[in-house]
Amino acid sequence: MAEAVGDSPRLHDDKTVIALVDDDRNILTTVSIALQAEGFVTRVYSDGETALKALVDNPPDLAVFDIKMPKMDGMELLRRVREHLAIPVIFLTSKDDEQDEEAGLELGADDYIAKPFSLRLLVARIRAILRRSDPGSPTDGSQERSEAPVVSITRGKLFIDPARHKVTWDGKPVSLTVTEFLILEALAARPGVIKSRNQLMDAAYPDDIFVDDRTVDSHIKRMRRKFRQVDSTFGAIETLYGAGYSFSEV
Repeated sequence: MAEAVGDSPRLHDDKTVIALVDDDRNILTTVSIALQAEGFVTRVYSDGETALKALVDNPPDLAVFDIKMPKMDGMELLRRVREHLAIPVIFLTSKDDEQDEEAGLELGADDYIAKPFSLRLLVARIRAILRRSDPGSPTDGSQERSEAPVVSITRGKLFIDPARHKVTWDGKPVSLTVTEFLILEALAARPGVIKSRNQLMDAAYPDDIFVDDRTVDSHIKRMRRKFRQVDSTFGAIETLYGAGYSFSEV
């Protein structure tokens, strides 16, 4: 499938370029149109082999990879790209395929979204990751910048820097996806206060995006696992059965 803007050097220096790699042409077309409507420039590829050379030769600002593709799947594409580039990558995964999600994150993907997905959610995730990657850069394809100060959070051993999407525990870095980061930030903002699953979903997802309760539970489970990799005694995220979750800085 031909690219939306070709493989030539970037002609839109004031625009953010998003690369889309998926063997489903309907998804490529629909997502590309939606992103262009938000002010982004898009480049689309229908297989990993074609995408690899183009991405390395002319890197985008962010890429969205489907995992299950012929010739070269998204996992292998990410491995190969990471040999040359450190661009942010979002994976599109099959619904409830936890193994794909975990493997992708271990390879260095910045976030994942399960199919079928909301275009609004994808746009929100792209903006959040771009904001994390370059806090001073525009996130909607324009030159507008937000001047609002972003306050860091310190809760016991936890340190959160929202401007840099940085999390440390006892001085050790903890790598979180955008969704995990937003949930943790909502919990840590008010230690000891119980946050319901609905409140955490509101914090992590745009309005009108439906996700079920188990989605939040899955993110909490992965967050705990990541923190326990740097501190086996980590227990700051507490479950209150039937009510929700809270953060304890003790």
